[in-house]
Amino acid sequence: MKNNSFNCKRGFLSIRKELLILLLLCLVSFPATAQEPENTGSLFIIGGGSRPTSMVEQIIQESQIDEGGYAIILPMASAEPDSSFYYAKKQFAELGLKNIYKQVYDSTTVTNSQKLDSLRNARLIYIPGGDQDRFMKAVAGTPAADALMENYKNGGMIAGTSAGAAVMSRDMITGTELKHPEYHSTFRNLEAQNLELKQGLGMLKNVIIDQHFVKRSRYNRLLTAMIENPVIKGIGIDESTAILVKNGKAEVVGESQVIVFSNPKASKNTSKGKLAARGLVLDIYLEGDKFDLSN
Repeated sequence: MKNNSFNCKRGFLSIRKELLILLLLCLVSFPATAQEPENTGSLFIIGGGSRPTSMVEQIIQESQIDEGGYAIILPMASAEPDSSFYYAKKQFAELGLKNIYKQVYDSTTVTNSQKLDSLRNARLIYIPGGDQDRFMKAVAGTPAADALMENYKNGGMIAGTSAGAAVMSRDMITGTELKHPEYHSTFRNLEAQNLELKQGLGMLKNVIIDQHFVKRSRYNRLLTAMIENPVIKGIGIDESTAILVKNGKAEVVGESQVIVFSNPKASKNTSKGKLAARGLVLDIYLEGDKFDLSN
């Protein structure tokens, strides 16, 4: 009886040892937390205004659209999409590109599988100006927005100007003041609960983009965004200027400046509806300068 008991115990311990080894092998083969794959594409975010020929040439070069593939222009931010497409295409066509096509999405086309497939596989997608809220109302939460993100993650270039720049971030400035219904191109005050943010495309998770920045003195609204949303950077891009985003880094391209605000201490104070903060950081970048978007 004693030998049988000993043999059973030894067999049980052997099974436990084998199970432990198997468990360790599983842990090695399957990490506890899966890393989200990095985006392999790039963004070319233009602050509006005129686009110098050298800037359009860089879009062509960086996207490699001149080596094959095709480009798609999405003019839904404009109240006149046909006109928007014509002028957006014109600059590329003048530099010899012919493989440029228009797509317009609305409630009847956001699930068109053929259009979505071409959107996923375009080498370059370009979003002209207009009203960023109008653009997002056409695509937010739809398969078209998913196809744009898929394109970016898989190596495509997403470019945009003015409204097409504002939609790049996850949190998007609409331009609307919640306390002042009459539109002004910049905020007149630094006020609490005045800034309207809506869902953007989410190509950049930790920043808010503002455009026409220096020309239209849009400091008040971007400062408001940074004080009320301290976990993100505020990037103000001036006209005829852009940032080229690759691998979490931004490089300034063009004629003017890029202004970057951050609120590292998450400082915020209010009095009678007005905003205050301490220790905000302001950086001003010129063409060729680079900065990190991850911190």
